Amino acid sequence: MLMSKRKARLKDRAGRAAARGAQDLDARLPLSEVARSGLRKAFPDHWSFLLGELALYSFVVLLLTGVYLTFFFQPSLAESVYQGSYGPLRGVRVSQAYASTLRISFDVRGGLLVRQIHHWAALLFVASIGVHMLRVFFTGAFRRPREVNWTVGVTMFLLALLEGFAGYSLPDDLLSGTGLRTAQGIMLSVPVAGTYLSFFVFGGEFPGEDIVARLYPVHILLVPGLLLALVSLHLLLVVHLKHTQWSAPGRTARNVVGKPLFPQYAAKSAGLFFLVFGVLALMGAVAQINPIWDYGPYRTDQVSSGSQPDWYVGFLEGALRLMPGVETRLWGHTLMWNPLVPGVLLPGLLFLILYAYPFFERWITGDTGEKHLCDRPRNRPVRTALGVAALSCYTVLLVAGAQDILAFVSEVPVHTLTWILRVAVFAVPVAAFLLTHRLCLALRAHERELVAEGEPSGLVRQSVQGGFEPGHARLPADRRYVILAQETPRPRQPDTPADSGARKHAVERVRTSLSRWYYRDTTDLPATAGERRSIASALEGPERGHTSGAE
Repeated sequence: MLMSKRKARLKDRAGRAAARGAQDLDARLPLSEVARSGLRKAFPDHWSFLLGELALYSFVVLLLTGVYLTFFFQPSLAESVYQGSYGPLRGVRVSQAYASTLRISFDVRGGLLVRQIHHWAALLFVASIGVHMLRVFFTGAFRRPREVNWTVGVTMFLLALLEGFAGYSLPDDLLSGTGLRTAQGIMLSVPVAGTYLSFFVFGGEFPGEDIVARLYPVHILLVPGLLLALVSLHLLLVVHLKHTQWSAPGRTARNVVGKPLFPQYAAKSAGLFFLVFGVLALMGAVAQINPIWDYGPYRTDQVSSGSQPDWYVGFLEGALRLMPGVETRLWGHTLMWNPLVPGVLLPGLLFLILYAYPFFERWITGDTGEKHLCDRPRNRPVRTALGVAALSCYTVLLVAGAQDILAFVSEVPVHTLTWILRVAVFAVPVAAFLLTHRLCLALRAHERELVAEGEPSGLVRQSVQGGFEPGHARLPADRRYVILAQETPRPRQPDTPADSGARKHAVERVRTSLSRWYYRDTTDLPATAGERRSIASALEGPERGHTSGAE
């Protein structure tokens, strides 16, 4: 009895001490307040907002499987005679990197499964970042105040490409060696510095003995560390700036309507993680990927037939195949336009446009207000058409990366197919732009008609003159609100005095012309005065001091 009372007093005393400690800590670090606000943070309940989580969870799977693989991989090009379990290669001289990858695939318990899950997760990681960026672009979620987060996302996409290529090159098989040889050719095409760059990366003449040992820490330490830092920064910015959301009754630029982080959204997100992991595990178990034992070890005098890189660099392969082999001799140096243009200038221009686009659009519109509601792609026909044109150009280049296989399957000569794709890489984006722009305008015209007249009711009425007219019913309030709840930007008017400097006047003229091109098709929808006031209030951002329209 005495011992039980003593235990009760000690337990009560420990509880009071813990409570006082928590109160003292909370007085200095407001943990309870942060926890309460964080756990009640609202997340929009729309499937398109899960694309970023697909990237996050595939990255987690990459880290978990990558840690396992590091215990068995040997990042060395030192050669030895293979004496492992795979019979067809037994007795062949291979590098330690290739031999250790074979050992992971055939001798380590679960090694092949983990290795294939790792490769599938890498493909999903890059793909989900790309699709997430497309969602952000087409909905205008990159606009102020989220330009920095867009820049972070583009940087993560660039690092993901680098990480994928580094991991793809580590096994030292014939396919990855061919990719490294292509990369070395691109380095050599850089004027003046190309030779020095190649010697620095490969540690001497290609292939050297240092490239795998140098790519390994880049693949397992440097780039993953940068990605972890950028993912953390990205999530912090999302929490600080709050989510964008689709227009709907009750949703404004000053609130976020959705499910709280805990417990609803946490349960949903955890389910998505296990679903991603399960699908990747299933694909790793039943879908073979990167069978290096079929390719064989890399030899500088061999190239595997029908070799194709992973899809995310396939557009570079296609560009290299379509670019004519043209050289120019200038000041004692030879400019190799292929691979300089497709291998250096094209990706450089691509990422320059991605980084600059939010600031470019803000510059031509003069819009400095905060944007927290997503644009419907049809309401921004020029932006949407530009995005579709870029995707169509990428698709043509991706197809061109497999021109030899397509020529074999279709029995079309490679030369003919190459010229068809060279024309298509310029013609298809133009056609895609015009078609997408016209489709967006048609959809907007159809919605304008629905707002003005209502949707067909299926009934036909006869007028007193004897004519027949289809009947219409007023749109439901929520659908009508979604159509009307949009900004109506106007083309800018030049605000530079005629007597200003010629250079400033010319820049202003270009800016005005681009603004007119972007918003020349803007039309007002037939809304009532009350609806206009309600929509204007919903679109008004939290920072009232900034303008929400054109200057």
